[in-house]
Amino acid sequence: MAKKTTPVYTPNEIRELMLQYFYDRNAHATSIMGKKGSAVKISDVKKELKAKHGLEAAQVISNLNYLMSQGWVEEKQVAKSFTTPKGTVIPSTTEFYAITAPGIDKIEGPSPFTPDRFAGIKIEATGQNIITLGDGNQVQVKYETVGKALSELREAVTHSTELSEEAKLEVVSDIDTISTQLAKPTPNGSVIRNVWENINRAASVGSLVDLATRVGIFIAQNFPS
Repeated sequence: MAKKTTPVYTPNEIRELMLQYFYDRNAHATSIMGKKGSAVKISDVKKELKAKHGLEAAQVISNLNYLMSQGWVEEKQVAKSFTTPKGTVIPSTTEFYAITAPGIDKIEGPSPFTPDRFAGIKIEATGQNIITLGDGNQVQVKYETVGKALSELREAVTHSTELSEEAKLEVVSDIDTISTQLAKPTPNGSVIRNVWENINRAASVGSLVDLATRVGIFIAQNFPS
């Protein structure tokens, strides 16, 4: 009998599998907590992800910490207590984990319920026409084409196997900086050019080159030095 091999996943693939697991659990839940609840105990998370995808406990814990730090999964604590035969009351806490609204938006994309970055600001009073892109970033409608290209580049970077996790974090943060500038009535060309240099250096590899070239052409044409 052939020996069963353990699947090899990148950290991003594990996070996607885990977030999808919490999303599916929430979608089919019949209660908040419990056997069919949207919130699940860590022991069940480990067991079910081991059965579904062959994930080891260390992989689950390290990537659960990442998902929680990003706000895509949250911990819910349930306090209980029990009394020993001698009458001593022993408190205990059970931790449950569930997907958050940002985690759902991460899978489904922004919805009418997704918080507006510019909530409280009367955009119409500025004379600007702001649109929301698939990654949640907002830009002026005249920058829609490059905004979408930036969104595609951002998505490609997060799934890239050619960049380190540290490099991905820097590139994604820089892409968001440019998107923020493109929402302003008067984008700061100097900031955009300087930030783009950092992105372009990191994104000039393999599968990212074409997307980076598309954005680079737009920046050179619209924000010349």
